[in-house]
Amino acid sequence: NLVLCSKGIPQTLAAFGLESFLDEAGCKLVFYLHRVARGVSLSTTCLLSGFQAIKLCPSISRWMDLHIKSPKCIILSCFLCWVLHFMVNIPIAMYVASPTNSKNISMVFVYRYCSSHLSGILFSVTAVIYTFIDGMCLALMLCTSISMVLVLHRHKQRVQHLRSSRLSPRTSHETRATHTILILVSMFVSFHALAAILSYLITRLQNPSQWLRSISVLVASGFPT
Repeated sequence: NLVLCSKGIPQTLAAFGLESFLDEAGCKLVFYLHRVARGVSLSTTCLLSGFQAIKLCPSISRWMDLHIKSPKCIILSCFLCWVLHFMVNIPIAMYVASPTNSKNISMVFVYRYCSSHLSGILFSVTAVIYTFIDGMCLALMLCTSISMVLVLHRHKQRVQHLRSSRLSPRTSHETRATHTILILVSMFVSFHALAAILSYLITRLQNPSQWLRSISVLVASGFPT
């Protein structure tokens, strides 16, 4: 909800022609909240997938039972995600400003309702950090999802002879769970990877089209929706 509101409401107002409706504090708050919420959403979804994979794998689950049987571990992990993204996104709050205070006219056209005056070096450093975190989350999501699918497939093969005697036309629980996992990970990776590519293109282009900006916002809002 925070991702959708912090990105969707300002973009909707800008689409109706209101381009300078936020002051400097409002721009900093909106951009900072969006980046933090997006990062936390990304990280906690990966954490959920990781905990599910641990629960499904008997050997790992027994080995880590003392560490994960208490909800304190999950609460601590989510808290650390919030702290990490609050700290990593501090440059966003420092270098985003209202269009009237812009030091970079080209960035005003990119954001329409806010501007940024990140230097080339600082932009490159923050881009590397964001890309590393996003890439790590996507890789973790892929690995845990593949491991869950393999575990479910092996379990289905082991119990298939028991179900064949019942001749039940219903789809097995393992198959339904596998379909759910594959749909989730496909949407997760596709939306986030495409959103990252479009964001990079917009920041690199001198005069990005309105169509490209609108598609980027739509794709970025796809997975949270």
